[in-house]
Amino acid sequence: MSKLTVPEEAGRRRTFAIIAHPDAGKTTLTEHILLSGGAIRAAGAVRARGENRRTQSDWMKIEKERGISVSASVMTFEHDGKMFNLLDTPGHEDFSEDTYRTLTAADCAIMVLDAAKGIEPQTLKLFEVCRLRDIPIITFINKLDREAQDPMALLDEIASRLQLDPAPIWWPAESGNRLRGMVEMGTGRFQPYARKPSGSKEDVPHPDALPLADAAQYFEAGEHEALIEAQELVEAGYPAFNVQSFLEGHMTPVLWGSALRHFGIDELLKAIGDWAPAPKVMKARKEAPPETRNAPAPVDLTVEPGSNEVTGFVFKVQANMDPNHRDRIAMFRMASGSFKRGMKLKVQNTGKSLSVNAPIMFFASDRELAEDAFAGDVIGIPNHGVLRVGDSLSESGLIRFAGLPNFAPEILQRVRVKDPLKAKHLKKALEGLAEEGVTQLFRPELGSDFIVGAVGQLQFEVMADRLGEEYGLDVIFEPSPYAEARWIGGDKADVEDFMSKYRPQMATDIDSDPVFLAKSSWETGYVGERFPKIAFTKTKERG
Repeated sequence: MSKLTVPEEAGRRRTFAIIAHPDAGKTTLTEHILLSGGAIRAAGAVRARGENRRTQSDWMKIEKERGISVSASVMTFEHDGKMFNLLDTPGHEDFSEDTYRTLTAADCAIMVLDAAKGIEPQTLKLFEVCRLRDIPIITFINKLDREAQDPMALLDEIASRLQLDPAPIWWPAESGNRLRGMVEMGTGRFQPYARKPSGSKEDVPHPDALPLADAAQYFEAGEHEALIEAQELVEAGYPAFNVQSFLEGHMTPVLWGSALRHFGIDELLKAIGDWAPAPKVMKARKEAPPETRNAPAPVDLTVEPGSNEVTGFVFKVQANMDPNHRDRIAMFRMASGSFKRGMKLKVQNTGKSLSVNAPIMFFASDRELAEDAFAGDVIGIPNHGVLRVGDSLSESGLIRFAGLPNFAPEILQRVRVKDPLKAKHLKKALEGLAEEGVTQLFRPELGSDFIVGAVGQLQFEVMADRLGEEYGLDVIFEPSPYAEARWIGGDKADVEDFMSKYRPQMATDIDSDPVFLAKSSWETGYVGERFPKIAFTKTKERG
């Protein structure tokens, strides 16, 4: 039992996501943050062999085989008196929807940049999502152990392309084979870098930090003086770090290092603990469940993290984390209150009551029972189809947070199972994956083939892999005659009139909402002009 009050417990939570372009070293960084936080004894064995050759946060078979993250995962650990909830997101653009939903549960983001490549296209997209949600960003420039761009050029790129004021906290002394270490702005503390000895399998620990004035032994001729000069130049030329400006989203503290060589990681973890915000006040509505007789009108309100009622929302559903048990876990981000195991929570949009007897704290695919949890924590709630992405839960059942968006897919394909006797089984599997948000599922009004939609081709490969691995289904994807899907809305009579005229191109989604399947973007525009009373939308709120 915690001796701290509910507001004090909420205040020591740090819930953050890591965002990056694929191959910027995000998953390796995740591993080394866990190592620095004392959560694991050896980093995920990016360098290990056999069964161990996988990272702790990548647990799906396809992730282990390809060395990429395709599913958001959550890791919770305690360090230096604070509770850290680390949300690892997929970097690949084909899984941007999963990343978007995960960012709704984060209070801060760590933006990882490759020191040689700077800001890449996917980084830019993810940054825009953070900006939409006013999420403060800490920048970590990775891979200093390789040849890098000029540090000032990287900071200028952050300032010009992201419209953020970069505030260097540390400054690197060279990169690649010439990397000597880095100096802390303001204090002049120098952290030397120890190169891995040639032929050695083990990293050597980096020497202890010392004042830059006393660090001449770590430099070759002229380098020590050059770094002292660079430090003075940077301190004069860049703004000093301002916490308030950072929290408002105008400034980003910039740290440097090499995740693979565990250099700069302790400094990053300290920055997260010191500066990342505690759980924020969230906007919500007090709203009776649907079909409540004489329900009062909804009221807008704010939910304080330290308030007593347990509230929160489901931002992700993950099935078959343990294939032996066909489990289905809803990831629940708490917004307020003090949760205790065995509590009853109500789902706002269905009015159903749920006894949470086996809540889970995550450590990638490892898990343990959570006896209690507070605002900012992410707990897993095992359930069989009761909870879906976007659902709001609370003790009263009256608190509704804004739903999470579904985006119109960019690729539509037909899917069928090779064994016709397993058609019913396929329907259930596709519905399960659609509820997770892996892909979107559309059931045409006419015809029996399912149509699945995804943002990118890799999603179909993951889907085929999971259908085979978890459900024993051998499926075939075929091109569909449709290029675009749009949710339709409007007055009931207008919608029914439109649907009767375009019956062959109508389908329903996982929530039974009507969807128009267009053969081309031209057709979407043409039909939109013919039916001005019908709204054709690219996004839909879930929950």
